[in-house]
Amino acid sequence: MDRIGLICRYLKENPHASQRELAAKTGLSLGTVNTLIKECAAKRLIAQGKSVAGTYELTDLGNDTLERFRVDGALILAAGFGSRFVPLTFETPKGLLDVFGERMIERQIRQLREVGVTDITVAVGYLKEKFEYLTDRYGAKLIYNPEYASKNTLATIYYCRSALEGRNMYILSSDNWLRDNMFHTYECGAWYSSSYMNGKTSEWVLSCNKKGRITDVQVGGEDAWVMYGPAYFSREFSATFLPLVEQAYQTPGTEAFYWEEILREHIDELEMDINRQPADQVYEFENLEELRAFDPKYQNHSDNAALRLVSQVFRAPESEVHEIRCLKSGMTNKSFLFTLRGRSYICRIPGPGTELLINRKQEAAVYDAIRPLNLSEHVIYINGQTGYKIAEYYEGARNADPESREDMEICMSLARRLHTSGLTVRHRFDIRERIDFYESLCKAHGGTRFEDYETIRAQMDELMEQLEQLGRPEVLSHIDVVADNVLILPDGSSRLIDWEYAGMCDPLIDIAMCAIYSYYSEEKVEDLMELYFQRSPTAEERFVVYSYIALGGFLWSLWAVYKSSLGEEFGEYTMIMYRYARNYYKKIKNLPFSIH
Repeated sequence: MDRIGLICRYLKENPHASQRELAAKTGLSLGTVNTLIKECAAKRLIAQGKSVAGTYELTDLGNDTLERFRVDGALILAAGFGSRFVPLTFETPKGLLDVFGERMIERQIRQLREVGVTDITVAVGYLKEKFEYLTDRYGAKLIYNPEYASKNTLATIYYCRSALEGRNMYILSSDNWLRDNMFHTYECGAWYSSSYMNGKTSEWVLSCNKKGRITDVQVGGEDAWVMYGPAYFSREFSATFLPLVEQAYQTPGTEAFYWEEILREHIDELEMDINRQPADQVYEFENLEELRAFDPKYQNHSDNAALRLVSQVFRAPESEVHEIRCLKSGMTNKSFLFTLRGRSYICRIPGPGTELLINRKQEAAVYDAIRPLNLSEHVIYINGQTGYKIAEYYEGARNADPESREDMEICMSLARRLHTSGLTVRHRFDIRERIDFYESLCKAHGGTRFEDYETIRAQMDELMEQLEQLGRPEVLSHIDVVADNVLILPDGSSRLIDWEYAGMCDPLIDIAMCAIYSYYSEEKVEDLMELYFQRSPTAEERFVVYSYIALGGFLWSLWAVYKSSLGEEFGEYTMIMYRYARNYYKKIKNLPFSIH
């Protein structure tokens, strides 16, 4: 840190300050301040105060010198999801949550503007549209990180490097809450905010020399100063730091890196000081429980639809809902686990665009129909309008393993039990209607993307016509009997969950969907059919299963293309599904079966 600049800054902020006051403000010893005062006076940067004896004030030359330390702007990192704050962050990015009536990101922007820092850039990703209002209200600029879901803050800094190059910039996290304004119009060197942690901590621990220069960064420690809160990049710091960011970004294996990893690895090349903050100045809320403890509003009035629903269903205040955590997001829904009165439950929230893909009234009707079978998860609440569902969580349960023949036998036995139950519902799962529907959605959102789509579509039409000619019986079918939807409980019992697509259909579609979701080879498909039939399939049965494999692959490839147009990507899943359509049509043409 430039100590001459630091003296000038504090005299700018506190005209006519005495040496003792400067020592208190800067944290430097009185002897050091005395030496710096003499050096500043010799360079004619300061002069004796004219009105108060024993004080100092900046000269015109001092003011001019200070300008190179002027803060040019701030970059606020707001791209992440905030998984530890579900379900609040399903609706609202963490930085836009209110704390004592003020959004965290707006509190920081207000504090920046109070010291004249008005050039604000916000790095966005998750729910990026939610931040758009900042451009109008504060003149903020938004930079989108397209890799926010798969990479960490190193990638965010990479995408924002043009906003940092050649500039003095604060780096803030949108979800920090700062009690007092710790920003300044001028900063005299790069720093990282630090708080003291008593006892063991998993935070990033800082080691410093006597002058406050950071000399080492370690993850975890005890009774130590840790990285906590904002940072400041001088233009000189960024000149060295940004090329290292670019180099790291291009290096495989850095996807999960925070930008601080670069500082940690190159601490000898990068000059950054510790900026020690008093206790209770910087808050980084780790989860909803911490936020509840800080702002009592969140104990019972979070303004979150899911928590409000849980409270209503169980007739319990929100404060009794604990141990909330995000579950792995499904391809269609978002869900979170919670504990209430000693029992655990899962709340499902429909994902974006789901209202077009799932008929929730039909789903609710299926759950009502299958209740006597005790086949599914125990559903506490389901809403046929909104799609919200609350179900019991089975502690110690596991998903079926598609590579385990024993587990897949359980899957097929559940399917058989459903198919032979005699239960019916009033709606069908019509694969032709679904293909037509998904195709229309794709065409309305950028097209189907496949070069040979028209050829494959014609082949699928041919298969559907042949299946219709067979006139096969329809029974209540799950449509999604896949390994991930089969729970095996510790007592050996099993449950078939997630009945969103269920309806009256040819039961053999359940074998096909199970096979393609597990990415099965032809050999494994044959084994799966034997597990279901408990014998070798007939020629017609094999034809029907193969046809539904092709049609199912085609259907879900269209589904994935549509979902990707909404911003959700599924990697190679789309291509694998499409290949099932193409490859199994070819296999069907070689089967010794014909429709008369």
